[in-house]
Amino acid sequence: MNSRSLLRSPASRRLLRPVADLIDQRIDRRIDRRVEREVRSAVREATAHRLSNELLLGSPGRGLSRVVADGPLKRLHAEVAALAGDRDAAVRNVATAYRLLVALESLGVGRVAGGTMNICGKLGTIPLLDPPNDEILEIGTLYGMFSTGLLRMMERDGRSPSLTIVDPFAGVQLQPGTDPRPDPTGTPVDEHAVRTNLALAGPAGTAARIRRGYSEDPGTRAAVSDRAYGVIVVDGDHSAEGVRQDLQWAEEIAAPGAVVVLDDFGDPSWPGVKEALDDHLKGDTRFTYLGKAAHSAFLRAS
Repeated sequence: MNSRSLLRSPASRRLLRPVADLIDQRIDRRIDRRVEREVRSAVREATAHRLSNELLLGSPGRGLSRVVADGPLKRLHAEVAALAGDRDAAVRNVATAYRLLVALESLGVGRVAGGTMNICGKLGTIPLLDPPNDEILEIGTLYGMFSTGLLRMMERDGRSPSLTIVDPFAGVQLQPGTDPRPDPTGTPVDEHAVRTNLALAGPAGTAARIRRGYSEDPGTRAAVSDRAYGVIVVDGDHSAEGVRQDLQWAEEIAAPGAVVVLDDFGDPSWPGVKEALDDHLKGDTRFTYLGKAAHSAFLRAS
């Protein structure tokens, strides 16, 4: 009997099985140790990525996370596309706005007020609605970072924006019905912070007009009602009465075809915003409701 036949015989198999089992066990242990090492390495790497992602996009230091979920992003794409009439442009502008938001909060002082989809919706939509001129008025600015982003988005669209800001700069964010408290970023709400952020937008930012005061004050209104605005962002007093007053003022200073943006529309935390707009649209108005994107209403002036 040759050696091959000997190894294949039932007796040989019975005799060699313990040896084969021992070899298999050693191989299994080596594989298990290798798999364990690979799993541990993957966990360490994933943890490092998670921690880095949390430092860049998480809520610490700004109070709100900038991590994006698939559902809200798809919904925002659909809303911006419905407003702009161009799906590809909507997707492009939302992506550009998101990168800009992260960059501004990384380089600037303070933060951009609002949720991620809300901010990206406003920044992405306004240029696509083709305002009739490049004059922008923002009522309520916090740290001026949203206006900084809007200047850059308008410039990306080939525009030459000119910005005017109205805000009381009270040191903290003010809203009726809420207790004033320090901002999560630790940065005071003042004109210096706004100027610092606007400088990130280059010449258009440094040239911005800033009027300190409340939007309902006659002196404040007189100081900045010297032109017709192509874009008006209403983001000041969120009470129903405050929004009504700002909308009435916007009626007077909006250029024909102007885009008016009403922030926090439909947000259950601020029911006065929707109440004021619904009432305003029932009366004699130049404004037509175009639609909404992530708790921002968009209007067009006749």
